[in-house]
Amino acid sequence: METPARFGIRGAAIFLLAALGTYIVDQGIKELFLAGYEWQSRCISLELHLNRGVAFSLFAFLGPWLKWLQSLLIIAMLGFFWTEGWIRRHPFVLGILLGAALGNLSDRFVHGAVVDYVYWHCGFDFAVFNYADVMIDLSVVWLLLHAWWSHRRHKEV
Repeated sequence: METPARFGIRGAAIFLLAALGTYIVDQGIKELFLAGYEWQSRCISLELHLNRGVAFSLFAFLGPWLKWLQSLLIIAMLGFFWTEGWIRRHPFVLGILLGAALGNLSDRFVHGAVVDYVYWHCGFDFAVFNYADVMIDLSVVWLLLHAWWSHRRHKEV
């Protein structure tokens, strides 16, 4: 059985490595598209798009203020996750979430927009997205499923 101090170091390492790994993979893929990589198929196009808004280009009208609002949101979320003990309980998932959020945020500071590259157009036009967006979505789904399972487990007891 691990001691709380040892778990804290282990959990912190998992959190930081997941965040760093997600960030590095995200930025590496984006560099390929910034260098000119493209690929086309009938349903999916991999091509560079700069998104000055958030999902579906919402809030693009905020311009450069959007990066500062997102910075505050990330800080607030980290504060909440820390004070509520979520980082201790879910270090891997929240590390992925942080790394992905920082990947998109750093795009705003470096490129003035988020670097997107996956364009799904099979039967309908869908938003253009990137690896970080997928990791954010998967992290949120993972946390929601965990909360649902925990609720069901406590309900049965």
